[in-house]
Amino acid sequence: MSPESTPFSAPAPDPVPAPAPVSATPRLDRRLSVAPMLDWTDRHYRYFARLITRHTLLYTEMVTTGALIHGERARFLRHDPAEHPLALQLGGSDPAQMAECARMGADWGYDELNINVGCPSDRVQSGRFGACLMAEPELVADCVAAMKAAVAIPVTVKTRIGIDERDSYEELAAFTRILQDAGCDALIMHARKAWLKGLSPRENRDVPPLRYDVVHRLKADFLALPMVINGGITTLEQTTEQLAVMDGVMIGREAYQNPWLLAAADQAIFGAGTSPPTPHAVLEALVPYIEQRLAEGVPLNAMTRHLLGLFHARPGAKAWRRHLSQQAHRPGAGVEVLLEAMRRVG
Repeated sequence: MSPESTPFSAPAPDPVPAPAPVSATPRLDRRLSVAPMLDWTDRHYRYFARLITRHTLLYTEMVTTGALIHGERARFLRHDPAEHPLALQLGGSDPAQMAECARMGADWGYDELNINVGCPSDRVQSGRFGACLMAEPELVADCVAAMKAAVAIPVTVKTRIGIDERDSYEELAAFTRILQDAGCDALIMHARKAWLKGLSPRENRDVPPLRYDVVHRLKADFLALPMVINGGITTLEQTTEQLAVMDGVMIGREAYQNPWLLAAADQAIFGAGTSPPTPHAVLEALVPYIEQRLAEGVPLNAMTRHLLGLFHARPGAKAWRRHLSQQAHRPGAGVEVLLEAMRRVG
């Protein structure tokens, strides 16, 4: 692990307090964000991540319009005020339904609404959303326009650089221009195209080659449109390099599997004057949150599963993971499991 991604040389600060809510702002700082990841970026992960970084923009898991319109709305939209700045990612393609869900998101206090035009899974394609929508730019634009008309908060799109054989720069530029004209507030570009047939979602995260050059060219041609690059970026050093060209960087799996990557982000990326917290200070601040959720009936392992990578590449990491993995799923497991796991790491 590079020194840039795990800077621990600063003196340990005072224990980190519970995160304070950050006021919603119409102009979000997008220099660094954590990608929306299904089953990973739930509210428990986001609260934990916010204890590590105060300024990094966080995203929910993708929520479909059907789940919000016909399902248990609170289950998908509830979040702690401390999670801000926070964006809600929506999956859908019906402009009226997207507008309805946009109003829900705004009413629940989200700072941004993001449209998923990047997921390549068969299930998502069958629902007519995700990456397959790159073939229907006018429909995506209609969704953007309908959402913009319904809410005052930013509406953004997360997409790929192409799909299947439709991967020419000219088609990508035309797609971008249509979204810009519809009022899209920012474009998040996964710098790989998606193969909709023949590759699994997992393979689509690795097999198509990264084309940072395509995203950089797109940004140069659309200077007025805020643009964030995503895909294969794993360190704050790489983030800083990309920010010389792009308006923002989105990190995905690395920010989840090695969450301490984010500890230096407030200083290194956002210029904050505070020193990073220590991992133990973060965990101590997390205890009251876990106790509150346990009292509501949330099982311990639903929260601690997000903590396994906290001590990535540090002494005691294996003992930490083993204790949480073996004990947190047991019936009645409480915060004492977390405290005991903390004692197993230096």
